[in-house]
Amino acid sequence: MEAKERSCDKASQEMIELMAKAGRENAWDRLEAQSPQCGFGKQGICCRICSMGPCRITKKAPLGICGADADTIAARNLVRMIAGGAAAHSDHGRDVAHTLKMAAESDSCDYTIKDGLKLMEVAARYGIKIEGRETNEIAKDLAETMLSEFGKHEGTLISAAAYPPPARQKVWEEFGVTPRAIDREIVEIMHRTHMGVGSDYKNLMKQGIRACLADGWGGSLIATEVSDILFGSPWPIRFGTNLGVLDSEQVNIIVHGHEPTLSDIIVAVSQEPEMIKAAKDKGAKGINLSGICCTANEILMRHGIPVAGNFLQQELALMTGAVEVMLVDVQCIMPALGSLADCFHTKLITTSPKCKIAGAQHIEFHEDRAIETAREIVKMAIDNFGNRKGACHIPGVSERGIAGFNTENIFHHLGGRFRASYRPLNDNVINGRIRGAAGVVGCNNPKQVHDYGHLAMIKELIKNDVLVVSTGCSAIAAGKAGLMRPEAAAKYCGPGLAEVCEAVGIPPVLHVGSCVDNSRILTILSNVVAEGGLGEDISELPVAGAAPEWMSEKAVSIGMYFVASGVYTVIAEPLPVLGAPNLTRYLTDEMEKDVGGKWAFEADPVKAAHLMIEHIESKRDALGINKARERKLYDMEDRRALAVE
Repeated sequence: MEAKERSCDKASQEMIELMAKAGRENAWDRLEAQSPQCGFGKQGICCRICSMGPCRITKKAPLGICGADADTIAARNLVRMIAGGAAAHSDHGRDVAHTLKMAAESDSCDYTIKDGLKLMEVAARYGIKIEGRETNEIAKDLAETMLSEFGKHEGTLISAAAYPPPARQKVWEEFGVTPRAIDREIVEIMHRTHMGVGSDYKNLMKQGIRACLADGWGGSLIATEVSDILFGSPWPIRFGTNLGVLDSEQVNIIVHGHEPTLSDIIVAVSQEPEMIKAAKDKGAKGINLSGICCTANEILMRHGIPVAGNFLQQELALMTGAVEVMLVDVQCIMPALGSLADCFHTKLITTSPKCKIAGAQHIEFHEDRAIETAREIVKMAIDNFGNRKGACHIPGVSERGIAGFNTENIFHHLGGRFRASYRPLNDNVINGRIRGAAGVVGCNNPKQVHDYGHLAMIKELIKNDVLVVSTGCSAIAAGKAGLMRPEAAAKYCGPGLAEVCEAVGIPPVLHVGSCVDNSRILTILSNVVAEGGLGEDISELPVAGAAPEWMSEKAVSIGMYFVASGVYTVIAEPLPVLGAPNLTRYLTDEMEKDVGGKWAFEADPVKAAHLMIEHIESKRDALGINKARERKLYDMEDRRALAVE
């Protein structure tokens, strides 16, 4: 298979060809070796929960040994995927909440509270007393309250009552899926799917819905809110992206994974004068820090650190021979990196006690010695600079863009710094200048041409005046393609969206963070509802979601919490349920009656974009806003006239 059939990204194509010439395998090669993949697994109709099996459903054997049918087996498998995804993202939230507690309790901690205003806003939502109290005292109470959300035995999640619109909360209450405690919902999935417990596929899915809501409106939201408090809320910032951000004349350190606790400290340490001097003493011009996957997005959003690439570029980055250290924490890290790093001078370093990889050096990270650990790793990279094997091969491909948007600063971009408001957005959706909005998020998957699904879908959406918000590897794909430049609006957008982007000075694709920051999209939608004029619930908004190249369990939980929040969601690779006709029908049709959202499966990204546009149009029709009216584009005079709340 040619490189262009594997990736539409030129830097990646160059490195794929280089790997082929060198006889080194990558994810695409391993996919070919695995083909054809198990049809029973793809359809979700194999079961290995107990040792009577494994069982698989066929026409000859329509029931497993225990009597479970295709719908039961596929539902069990799917909700267990939700449990895995919710556990990963929510555990991320637990870890940063623990770091907040440490920062609040000790003046000598390497972490400090960088956004006091965000702390006060979040604490108020959690019902914590603010007036007359010290910052650290408030932060400690907030951290302890958030940590209790994981394992409490009574009540419901505070955040699930504090953030979503009241109408959405009513839907969950009536359907019986209001999340209680984060860990409880995950544990209950594992119990319900144990052999000999439940077999009703709808009842199994109901618990899956409850758990994913505990992730999106609980654990993931905690991760986002606390990261803003500890590391600073993002603000629009310029960045560079793609493999061309690596520099053969500097010490190259790549951070990869998902958690910001160590990577944020690495940013500061790599800029220390003594570290830069040490690098120069070794013959380098300096220290060049970049990222892969969502750790990249975390430090990009707050510091403008360049992004070397997304998920399928992690092996390609090592292939450049220019990386002194690749530092990884958790999630989306390929075990293959260990053996590939051995082919070069690169040191692969694991830092989380949850993640050890064969062939990697383990330097365990603990928050109480964060700076000490960061300095050890940066010094190791500096010392490794002189050990490069042969010439570096860095593709001359990079792009620039603007990232750093979030729920709060979007207020200011739309309504002005001192008259923050979502009113201009709502009004321009109502008058049709903006047709609607779409969240295009998720991973890369070697089953699809790398980045093509994201880019083809996004371009089709913005061409049709649909504003796009993006996170994770999808956002990196858009950045690499130049879609996060403000001037991209004039080139790619329909006339209405282009005018709005030009007036406000924003790109047509808004980078709102890492994949855990999909929670920002939920809170943005809640703010749009609260602003008024577009219905009372998220399910009434002219919006849709998509993950055109998804591959992980986290993506299943994310997609399900959007569907359960009332958002129509399209994915390319179907959920592993097609062997279960009743379950498939429920997910793609009947589920909408219960929670207001549903799934759709469409491999062609342009066709998928039009499914989303059709849905957006149906919501506009239902709201009665698809009619001729004066189109109002807010200028500065209009913004000044907005009331200050």
